[in-house]
Amino acid sequence: MATLSAYSSPAAWPNENPNPAVLLQQSATGEEQQLDNPQSYDSLSSIMPQENHQLPPLAQSPSNPSPLTNYSSPISSPPESSSPLPSVALLHLSFNQDSGCFAVGTDHGFRIYNCDPFREIFRRDFDRRGGGIGAVEMLFRCNILALVGGGADPQYPPNKVMIWDDHQSRCIGELSFRSEVRSVKLRRDRIIVVLEQKIFVYNFSDLKLLHQIETIANPKGLCAVSHGAGSLVLVCPGLQKGQVRVEHYASKRTKFIMAHDSRIACFAITQDGQLLATSSTKGTLVRIFSTSDGSLLQEVRRGADRAEIYSLAFSSTAQWLAVSSDKGTVHVFSLKLNPEAKMNDLPHAGVLPKYFSSEWSVAQFRLLEGSQYVVAFGHQKNTVVILGFDGRYL
Repeated sequence: MATLSAYSSPAAWPNENPNPAVLLQQSATGEEQQLDNPQSYDSLSSIMPQENHQLPPLAQSPSNPSPLTNYSSPISSPPESSSPLPSVALLHLSFNQDSGCFAVGTDHGFRIYNCDPFREIFRRDFDRRGGGIGAVEMLFRCNILALVGGGADPQYPPNKVMIWDDHQSRCIGELSFRSEVRSVKLRRDRIIVVLEQKIFVYNFSDLKLLHQIETIANPKGLCAVSHGAGSLVLVCPGLQKGQVRVEHYASKRTKFIMAHDSRIACFAITQDGQLLATSSTKGTLVRIFSTSDGSLLQEVRRGADRAEIYSLAFSSTAQWLAVSSDKGTVHVFSLKLNPEAKMNDLPHAGVLPKYFSSEWSVAQFRLLEGSQYVVAFGHQKNTVVILGFDGRYL
């Protein structure tokens, strides 16, 4: 059950298809007016440039943070002081929808960075004694973000999604729930909120609840949505171990795929929502499925030992798939997908042990073992971008 609040003055909900750089706000007469000087994060890129490839010093986030209490006061400017700022804990890392930017949530606020060239675009620090942000979801490069409080001293209650308008440097609305929010996904026309065992889909323009989905226990907040010009495809855990659920909203179809025998650990979909990559808690295999009929198209092998998969990412053309894990490696696989050639139709399928028939990565990047990394493909051809919870940008 969610409680919806839109702050009174002024409202700035995006249209169903807003230009990412031009959002509308309501005047006192209730008419929509275009902002006089609309800005996207592209136009803000000259603010506080960082001409290096290392994030500011960040303390490793504890694996078992203290209870989420003592919500901080509204945003305030840091007091003028000659004393150095304390190191901050990194609570969240995520790319925007086209992987051109990424967002960082800390125990004092949030920051937005450009990937190529690498530089800090801007930051919002709330309180030096608190103000934790546990989730930051961008909407491409526009001024609207979704924030969720996190850390030992969160800025907002962890059961609320705050809609932040950075033109006004304040929240313009909120969604409240009975349990903690695990993750948030944004599209130009939808807001998707993920709880432990339920997902809510809202219309962005008026925050009308459109759909509720029951899932198996989902503490990581696993959810993926398409971002192409077409209709919404949503992927989430199903109601059984190893099962994923695919919602095709245009055709009003639901597809269940038994992807693994073990629990689902991570998944990703292509921009158009046609392909799905999944991994289990074993972390040895990654499987690629067609979302339309659930058929298995390809299986690739990360390794023989168990591993925790942190992230999966398709390239924009679905030619490559990148995988990061706790083994301190990022693997890149070549995808040779033919929707008409399913795994069971291939020669020798099922004859040899899977270890020998699986495909291996064509490239590997060695990183620090035990550190958590999030990976995406860069805008330049054949490049990957790697973000580390240890503060590294690679």
